[in-house]
Amino acid sequence: MIPKTMKAMVLTGHGDLDKYEWHEDWPTPTPGPMEVLIKVGACGLNNTDVNTRTGWYSKAVDEPTTGGAYSEVDDDDSTWGGAPLTFPRIQGADAVGTVVAVGEGADPAIIGRRVIVAGWLRDWSEPMNRDKAGYFGSECDGGFAEYTKADIRGVAAIDSDLSDAELATFSCSYVTAEGMLDRAQVGEGDTVLIPGASGGVGGALIQLSKLRGARVIAMASAAKHPEVAKLGPDRILPRNPRNLRAELKGERITVVADVVGGEMWPKLIDMLERGGRYTCSGAIAGPIVQFDLRTFYLRDLTFTGSTVNSPQNFFDVVKYIENGQIKPALAATYPLTELREAQQAFIDKHHTGNIVVIP
Repeated sequence: MIPKTMKAMVLTGHGDLDKYEWHEDWPTPTPGPMEVLIKVGACGLNNTDVNTRTGWYSKAVDEPTTGGAYSEVDDDDSTWGGAPLTFPRIQGADAVGTVVAVGEGADPAIIGRRVIVAGWLRDWSEPMNRDKAGYFGSECDGGFAEYTKADIRGVAAIDSDLSDAELATFSCSYVTAEGMLDRAQVGEGDTVLIPGASGGVGGALIQLSKLRGARVIAMASAAKHPEVAKLGPDRILPRNPRNLRAELKGERITVVADVVGGEMWPKLIDMLERGGRYTCSGAIAGPIVQFDLRTFYLRDLTFTGSTVNSPQNFFDVVKYIENGQIKPALAATYPLTELREAQQAFIDKHHTGNIVVIP
C-alpha cells in the first residue's frame, strides 16, 4: 500500500546547507499520464545539486564552486538552463528504485521492476529540442525522498547484480561523460587528457574513454592516485603539475575532457595537438578563464560544450552496466537524513568517486 505522505529533504531557497529542511509528512507524488511512481532505493549526489542550491549557475557568480552561499545571485538565471527555480523543491537527479504504480498510458508491466531514472526531462515529441529540456530534481522534484515520479520514457528497467547504491552512481556522471565523448567523437587513436579524474564524471570519463579504445591520461591529487588507478587510466599525473608540458613529453593529446576549468585551463588548451578537440561539462575550479584566440584558430581546434545530451547516451550507459563493461565508483553512502553532511563531504572532496544517499 502506498502511503499518502513520505519522508523528504526539501530545498527551500538558494543559499547554504541550512536551506534544506527535513519533512516526514510530505505529500507522496501521484503519477500523471505516462508517468511511473518509484519507491526510491538510493539517490546519488552530483555537482548540479550543489550548484542549483547555491545559485552558482547565475551569471552574477564568477567564483569557483564552493558549496556555500554567494553574496549575489540573480534568481532569474540561477539554474543550469538560465531560468528561475521554483521552491520548495526536492532535488536528487540520480534516483534508482522500484516502480510501484503507473499513471494513465504507462505500461503496467513495469510495476515491480528496478529502474534508473534518466536525468533529462524531455518533450518526447521533440526529444532533442534543447529549449524544451529540463532536469530531474531541478525543473521537477527528484529523488531525495522516499518516493518520486518520472516519465516512463525517461527511465530504464535494469537487470544487474549491483546494489541500488551502486546503480545510483551512474546516471548523471556517466551519461554526462558519454555525452562529452560523443561530442568530441572520441575513438581509437585518441589520447584523452582528463583533469578532475577523481570525481564522478572524471572517473566515468576514464572508463568510457577506454571502452572506446582511447589512451587515457588522468589528472588528480596524489592522495587519490590509488583509487583513480583502479579505473584503468594509462597514466596518472598530479592535479596541478608545475610543468604540464614536461609531464606530457612524448604524448600526443588529441582530446581534453574537462569539468574543472579555472586557472589551469590555458595550460590544458596548450597541450592539444593541431586539430585537437576540447569538450566541457563543468567548471568547478572557476568559470572565468583566460582564452587566447590565437591558440584556438591557429591550431584548428574544436571546442564543444556538452549539457543536454542524446537519450541514446543514457540507454547506452544502461547497456554497458548490464554487460559489465563499466563499474561503479561508489565512495560512500549516507542516510537521507544526513544529506547536508553528505553534500559537505562531496564539496570538500573527502571521497574519491560518487556519494549516495539512502532514504
